[in-house]
Amino acid sequence: MAQLRLVFMGTADIAAPALKALVAAGHGIACVYTQPPRPAGRGQRERRTAIHDAADALGLAVRHPKSLKDAEAQKAFAALGADAAVVMAYGLILPGAVLDAPRFGCINIHASLLPRWRGAAPIQRAILAGDAATGVTIMQMDEGLDTGAMLLRDAVPIGPDTTAGALHDALAALGARLIVEALDGLAAGTLTPTPQPAEGATYARKLDRDEARLDWREDAAALERRVRGFDPWPGAWFAHDGARIRVAAAAVAPARPGAAPGTVLDDAPTVACGDGALRLLRLQRPGRAAMDAAAFLRGYALPPGTVLP
Repeated sequence: MAQLRLVFMGTADIAAPALKALVAAGHGIACVYTQPPRPAGRGQRERRTAIHDAADALGLAVRHPKSLKDAEAQKAFAALGADAAVVMAYGLILPGAVLDAPRFGCINIHASLLPRWRGAAPIQRAILAGDAATGVTIMQMDEGLDTGAMLLRDAVPIGPDTTAGALHDALAALGARLIVEALDGLAAGTLTPTPQPAEGATYARKLDRDEARLDWREDAAALERRVRGFDPWPGAWFAHDGARIRVAAAAVAPARPGAAPGTVLDDAPTVACGDGALRLLRLQRPGRAAMDAAAFLRGYALPPGTVLP
């Protein structure tokens, strides 16, 4: 196995297993690029990214430019003399000068089976759409949005209980394994890039907090996927008596003929939907821990006949 000189570019915690795998495989990390610290939390204190913390723990040099568009930033990147840049969930646009600087270019670990779910939120969009599987694609980056040629890919099933959090962890581990294999293949000259097919491309737009509100006029199966797709963030919710009640787990239940969408049907509680009904299994009030529905209802009234907005 050839040992390569790499730049690693990532921000979100999904990229941390890949960084650790590259170090464990013996590759040299010339520098880690991540986004700058940003104000977070109630005190709005500056918080470093998950990848900044992971790089520090590994004793790696870190840079966090606000942009890579200016000539000085591009010159500093090229001066690292990398064989390849490995990119996962970085969040900044890479200009052509950056893409072309490493010997093998910039290699992206993307959490979907491209060309399906190009874009910012492929994990959640796959669950929301009811896909039976997703996966990881190792891709040679170009200047398009996740349009580059594919080097390796592998699939992960999406089960009836799979949440976005569980799928995130599975894809993080798969990406870590595949990127080591891909770099071995590139160094050995045994990998041939395959252009993405034109058919089947979809766009995974960025998550919006407002999407997480449950609209009882939708069908129950779609709402159940929304609960799983927005777990752990931003969390599916509904409004009641001025409170925002989070739904941490739910299941599809039989419809009750004639019940208006949003009507609480029983003490489970089960809520009528546009098609079918949704049984709420775990609930959470603001500032409280999530709990099973029975325990939640001992301290919060949601009687049958209540109509939720």
